[in-house]
Amino acid sequence: MNRNAFSNYLAAAALAVFAFAPAASAEEIGQVGVDWLGNDIIVESVPDPKVPGVTCYVSYFERGIIDRLQQGNWFEDPSNSSIDCRQTGPIDISQLDLEDDSGEEIFKSRRSLIWKKLVVNRLYDKANNTLVYLAHSRQVQQGSAKMSISAVPLNVLQAPAVEPAVSQ
Repeated sequence: MNRNAFSNYLAAAALAVFAFAPAASAEEIGQVGVDWLGNDIIVESVPDPKVPGVTCYVSYFERGIIDRLQQGNWFEDPSNSSIDCRQTGPIDISQLDLEDDSGEEIFKSRRSLIWKKLVVNRLYDKANNTLVYLAHSRQVQQGSAKMSISAVPLNVLQAPAVEPAVSQ
């Protein structure tokens, strides 16, 4: 292999690594066993990479080895997922393009060997000044209708302070 071909090979390999890298990194915060087959529910913390102060919690089902042997489908987990997002610090939306109504993918994780992914998209609801997060499964064909949604309001109205009554 000559030097030019080797350089092209390295460039293609680096591009492939970055193309498949997740938009945000998740940290597993818990795992709950649901049966004796080794099936688990995994809970991960996903900070929004462009909105400091917002963290999403994503849960999904992961099949155990016994279940994989019984079902015969070795390389795929179910599409089921759930999401809940919360303000976990001061929110900064200065990095967002609030005029883009197509949303942005903030996280993805493989749910099968090749084709299926768990994806989280962020959308902005202008009318209500709210960030909306959608967790869904992306597949090459036969897309899944299983999804979950969570919202983080950006202008939370605070109740007026009530002064304590003074007894005389």
